[in-house]
Amino acid sequence: MQAKRKYQQLPLHFMLLPGLVLILIYSYVPFFGLSLAFVKFLPGRPLWDNPWVGLMHFDNVWMMPNFIRALGNTFYIAFAKIVIGQIVPIVVALLLNELRKNWLKRGVQTLIYLPHFLSWIILSGILIDILSPSHGIVNQALGWLGINPIYFLGDNRWFPFTIVISDVWKEFGFSTIVYLAALTSINPALYEAALIDGANRWKQTIYVTLPGMLPIIVLLATLSLGNILNAGFDQIYNLYSPSVYETGDIIDTLVYRTGLEQAQYSLATAIGLFKSVVSLVMVSLSYLLAYRFANYRIF
Repeated sequence: MQAKRKYQQLPLHFMLLPGLVLILIYSYVPFFGLSLAFVKFLPGRPLWDNPWVGLMHFDNVWMMPNFIRALGNTFYIAFAKIVIGQIVPIVVALLLNELRKNWLKRGVQTLIYLPHFLSWIILSGILIDILSPSHGIVNQALGWLGINPIYFLGDNRWFPFTIVISDVWKEFGFSTIVYLAALTSINPALYEAALIDGANRWKQTIYVTLPGMLPIIVLLATLSLGNILNAGFDQIYNLYSPSVYETGDIIDTLVYRTGLEQAQYSLATAIGLFKSVVSLVMVSLSYLLAYRFANYRIF
């Protein structure tokens, strides 16, 4: 009987094969390239035939004038995205939950969810146009209010703010749907009991809705710690310029310029490996916290 069951499940295991092959090619085979961080890479030679230099490149990373700046920018932008990206979906989900017109509720959900499906290549072109200091609609509206044009993508003061807000605008629709799903799991009897006790809609939100959402809020917040060094390469690379390197340059863009533009492959690999190790620690910590506070387990 057990052998028959395994035979019946065999097609399901074969369905996993393409995904496993892709993971092997793009996630495990590149591990061999990490050896570049410990050797003096000489183009044209095999990896195993390059001089071993140990941790020299990691010492050079800390002496790079741009590394500390990029590290600080990465933490700042990523942390702001995590915090605001948690608050906005919760507020929007609570507001949508109060709508009684289903057609309006579904329409709003569709509108806020659409940007999630657009790539940053497309959205960057849109943002560059609407935030243009000369002909962008945002600065035109500011001009009507008597405010001078703001260089959102060319001013170091405004660039991080623009990056965080645009990322939240793009992604908060997806998180909102997650929180709306959490709201449907709350027992309606709790609202009825609160209503009998004289609680208005605000108090029902405070004492029934938010506590019912708390497990999923804690879970998503703790799991998001794993992205503390992922400030969004595709977004920033398509929006930044040398004029905003001071507040907009992050580790990923530094790795790109160092490795692909300056051809310092070993140094770029060392920077990337440093980021990967820190991210691994943060991901492990996030899962530990998720298990501790939300009883979440991977398996």
